[in-house]
Amino acid sequence: MSAHPLLDIVEKTSLKSADVPQFEVGDTVDVHTRILEGNKERIQVFSGVVIARSGAGVKEMFTVRRIVNNEGVERKFPIHSPKIAKVEVTRSAVVRRAKLYYLRDRVGKATRLRERRRDIAKGAKG
Repeated sequence: MSAHPLLDIVEKTSLKSADVPQFEVGDTVDVHTRILEGNKERIQVFSGVVIARSGAGVKEMFTVRRIVNNEGVERKFPIHSPKIAKVEVTRSAVVRRAKLYYLRDRVGKATRLRERRRDIAKGAKG
């Protein structure tokens, strides 16, 4: 992970061990974020396509993009943040890139990605 073994030990205490969501670039996800308003806490959902993942360990981030009022909105989330309640995968897509930055230049139906069909009986991706 990092250059120093002591940093690895400190970082392991901040990692989410059981709640790490399994998703890939190209998946459409719902990110449930905890928001504090005064003394009340509520959950806000941000849905969109994962266009990038970067980093490793505690510093691992992912970028979600969606279109709101014909305007593209991107938001970066740390995977191991305690502010993230959960990440739900609603759709999976077949992509051939690690980063989907080309979606920024596309509008309308051109932003659609080909859906990945999962064979439940065999457990294979296809």
